[in-house]
Amino acid sequence: MSLSKKKSISSKPSKETSAPEFTRPSILEHELVPKHEVLSKEEVEELLRKYKASLNQFPQILISDPVVRELGAKIGDVIKIMRNSPTAGTTVYYRVVVSEA
Repeated sequence: MSLSKKKSISSKPSKETSAPEFTRPSILEHELVPKHEVLSKEEVEELLRKYKASLNQFPQILISDPVVRELGAKIGDVIKIMRNSPTAGTTVYYRVVVSEA
């Protein structure tokens, strides 16, 4: 093949042939992930009074948990988790965000 007949190949794909951008769906929208929300300081104080407890008595959730990262929660925040059950209805759980051990 002569040099005049060779096609030039660009190292960069043209905008017409590049793949469309992929946006990751929110983990919070998955049907198996229960509803999560970060409680306000006032809600945390009310929760502690209601249960006559301190934060270190609540179960923990790691800051690296995908849902915690999606929510943008910080260490020390309290997460309210609402799970639906066909037999028990809606149950509420609380978790305190902690750092990796």
